[in-house]
Amino acid sequence: MRRTAAHVAFVASAALTLLLPAAHAFAQTGGGGGGGQQDDEDEKTRKRNEEWGTGGQNLALPQLRNAGPCPYVKVLYDAARYVEMKSPTPASASVGFTGEIEDLSSACEYKNDQPIKVQARVLFELGRGPMAGGDHKTYRYWVAVTDRDKAVLAKEYFDLPVTFPVGQDRVERTEDIFGITIPRADLKVSGANFEVLIGFDVTPEMADFNRQGERFRVNAGVTTAQASSAGASTGQ
Repeated sequence: MRRTAAHVAFVASAALTLLLPAAHAFAQTGGGGGGGQQDDEDEKTRKRNEEWGTGGQNLALPQLRNAGPCPYVKVLYDAARYVEMKSPTPASASVGFTGEIEDLSSACEYKNDQPIKVQARVLFELGRGPMAGGDHKTYRYWVAVTDRDKAVLAKEYFDLPVTFPVGQDRVERTEDIFGITIPRADLKVSGANFEVLIGFDVTPEMADFNRQGERFRVNAGVTTAQASSAGASTGQ
């Protein structure tokens, strides 16, 4: 696992003319809930952690002092995955580079009428499918601040360069995001008035693929060299 840091300097008091993809649903960190659906999600997380070897990884950030609730930090569902498809019809054999935001933690700090300072830690799981070109990919993701009515106040993009080691078609990367600063009009404005959204920079086609719930694993398929070798061994 490699950890890097991204620094954000938001001035959220001035609205920017930026738009987010339509938010059909959010994968949220923290927060209540319970019951059978939560149990199912916990079991899926446990199995994924066992398979990926992330069960012992602690994404938690140190808790900071604050005078009220923190902004809810979320992954936008439409942009939670990055799946390159090299053919018009989705198929595992046509998958290029892939990515998925698998986990997220956050903390905030503010008091009196000071700005809200937010930091987040994001776990990316990145893959190289059979149609991926080469062993290097620079992914792009964004961080946005919105108000409670979903108006975008600020948005910033970051590059995530990844080199896949020889013989490996998936890697993990943890990004620490610092410096998310949200001004407050007065001490009555709490973090509950804001949200911080995170997602991959995806094409409209990728966003639609995500909305439809189509699933290809992050390590979808095999590498091109492995596919060629398999084809030769079967006489194809």
